[in-house]
Order: sequence, then C-alpha cells, then structure tokens
Amino acid sequence: MVETADQSRAGFTLIEVLVALAVVSVSITAIGAVVSRNAASVRKLEQHVTLVTDMRLALATALADRGRLQPGISDQRSGSGAVVLQIRPLGGDWNEPAGQSGWIPEAVTLRVKTGSGAIADVQTVRLARGAR
Repeated sequence: MVETADQSRAGFTLIEVLVALAVVSVSITAIGAVVSRNAASVRKLEQHVTLVTDMRLALATALADRGRLQPGISDQRSGSGAVVLQIRPLGGDWNEPAGQSGWIPEAVTLRVKTGSGAIADVQTVRLARGAR
C-alpha cells in the first residue's frame, strides 16, 4: 500500500500531545486551587454564623435578668460551646460616703467559645446600685 501525503501527516505528534497534557494539567490545578479556597471560605463562614448564633443565645440567657447580676465569674454551657460572664468593679474600689447610696460602674465581659474553638468577646459597662 502506498501512502499519500495526507495519510503520512494524519494524527498528532508527540510534542502536540505533551503540550495538550500540560495545558490540561495546569487548568486542573487552577480549578483545584479555586475549589480549595472556596471550601475554606465556606468553613470560615459557617464558623462565624455559629459564633454569632451562640453569642445571641448567650446574650438572651446569661443577661436575661440584668437586675440580678452580681460581681464575679459564671461559667455555663450554651449552644455548641461555653459562655463565661465576668462582672467586676470598673476602676478599682469605690468608696461611698456613709449613709449614701450611689451608682458604681461595673465592667461586664461576656466570652463565648464555640465547639469549633472560635471565640468572641462582648465588653460593656453598666451602672449598679451601691450598697444601702
């Protein structure tokens, strides 16, 4: 059988196949990197949503009756993690004149830690009635 010019040039050369494989492998690597970054972002977002949900639950439960809050530290479970509520006098010891009751500023810190390890702190100041 005699080969014609068209038959001898049919198919791909080894160089063309290698270049095509290189382009495909670079494309797959780039797609993999994008998918990996996207998955990490989704995990971070889920962690943040859990943290916000647990913080809202802690604010609703730990600070529900603010009139009964006393200085000190209380630990409790809430949502998927733990809640620590700390109340302490702000600025040191406050001395009131004898026979007078006033307002004492207190620092209130609410720390929420989710099951995944994310931590959020809320700090505020409140005025508490002094001893009578």
